[in-house]
Amino acid sequence: MRIDLHTHSRVSDGTDAPAQLVAEAVAAGLDVVALTDHDTFDGLPEAFVAGEALGIRVVGGIEISTELEGRSVHLLGYGCDEREPALAEELVRNREGRDGRLPLMCARLAEAGVGVTMEEVLAAAAGAPSLGRPHFADAMIAKGHVVNRAEAFDLYLAEGRPGYVARYSTPLRLAIDLVHGAGGAAVLAHPWGRGGAAVLTPDVVADLAGTHGLDGIEVDHADHDEAQRRELAALARELGLVATGSSDYHGTGKQDHPLGVNTTTEAAFEELLRAMNDHRTAGR
Repeated sequence: MRIDLHTHSRVSDGTDAPAQLVAEAVAAGLDVVALTDHDTFDGLPEAFVAGEALGIRVVGGIEISTELEGRSVHLLGYGCDEREPALAEELVRNREGRDGRLPLMCARLAEAGVGVTMEEVLAAAAGAPSLGRPHFADAMIAKGHVVNRAEAFDLYLAEGRPGYVARYSTPLRLAIDLVHGAGGAAVLAHPWGRGGAAVLTPDVVADLAGTHGLDGIEVDHADHDEAQRRELAALARELGLVATGSSDYHGTGKQDHPLGVNTTTEAAFEELLRAMNDHRTAGR
């Protein structure tokens, strides 16, 4: 069984419609795919319908923007009740934080000589409810300022670059609690990618598992090298956490993250399903 538990549609910063993403998952030979758009569940209804029609299991998920000690950390939530008020309200705060920084980002990029307008960013987003830096990158590509998203981030949009503007993100420990409160399982996304090892140390991960019931960590991911994968797998075994693997697929938005490039074992998926069931039962 081939299982990919981390993908994005154009409802956030991917380039495929949810149904198209599910069809691509079938073409890639996947048996299970999770849609985990940033800070929104809006793509899930379409993905579920496509999964039923195409005979692939679609897992409802989300990737929540969080922070720990001032550093960006992403948290995957699986099986959450999207109607749960506390989580829904917090996701609105995150999306408003995304929207609130857009004018300042436009101004800073203009100062750097690579200006894009709000109208151009919104056109690039194509109605996505969760706006982010990848949409700025797409607008910059359309204007010929850069050739791809990677160049846009490397030169202008990454932290410390001219177009970067900080925003509100949910405190990580609160986000774990909110996922559990909504009946979902919480998994750290690419914890040691992009400098994350500096804040998500083994001691910190152990604390998150012990005091907040963290359910798992994403081990096999394109942002982790082989040594990191071995260390994270060992840490997951030591702490009794589910070790997942996934593509972090964004369609054409990330050329080196094809569907199924990393996968979750069937045994780990069964563990994750049990954790989801335990959290649902606890919330009744």
